[in-house]
Amino acid sequence: MREIMREIKWVVSLFALVILLFVLLHTTPKIALRTHLFFEGYPKIALTTEIVDYEYLNLPANEEDSKGYLLTEPPVEKDTEGILDTYLVKKTGFLYFAEYGHDF
Repeated sequence: MREIMREIKWVVSLFALVILLFVLLHTTPKIALRTHLFFEGYPKIALTTEIVDYEYLNLPANEEDSKGYLLTEPPVEKDTEGILDTYLVKKTGFLYFAEYGHDF
């Protein structure tokens, strides 16, 4: 019985750590953007590039909790050789989530 309780505590602790890490990686727009870049396969760029504010031209009127960002050293997509330089960060509740958004 004691071993089962120890395993349950270990699983709950691991689950809590994963949740805490997820929340920490989405607390600010720039950290959310760096997290997105890291998990998209550009870890060096995620850690080194400078992120500047960017005024999106095609931002929908109902997106008041969104903001555009521009990377000074953007990644280049390997398949299409496209430059991924503009990103849109949306606020959902108290968390931020980034996505690539090509500004036409």
